Amino acid sequence: MNIINEILEEDGFYHIYNRGINGCQIFDNEENYLFFLSKFLKYLLDYVDVYAYCLMPNHFHFLIKVKSSVINNRIDNPNLKGLHSSASIVSKQFGKFISSYTQSYNKLNNRHGALLESPFKRI
Repeated sequence: MNIINEILEEDGFYHIYNRGINGCQIFDNEENYLFFLSKFLKYLLDYVDVYAYCLMPNHFHFLIKVKSSVINNRIDNPNLKGLHSSASIVSKQFGKFISSYTQSYNKLNNRHGALLESPFKRI
């Protein structure tokens, strides 16, 4: 199955990780690390419990559990499929989180384009 179509399921534990494009650095200083974590909290705290994380200069790891109430409490249009269905909300939030950090990092560093490999990896 294509990783883009894999759904992060309720009560599932996942190792989420990603690295910079071509192994490039994604954190230049302490402020970058703190900003990255603040974006994670903004986009994902309502959806996942974090058991561990590790931020390295060119990659990151999170050990998470998807909250059980996330999908069941969402009102969904049954015609929506793929990333637009409520079952994909956690993956969608990860995408928003990564996009938000990338846009901020790019603006601060006068660069453009992807910062992280896509899609993020999960086990």
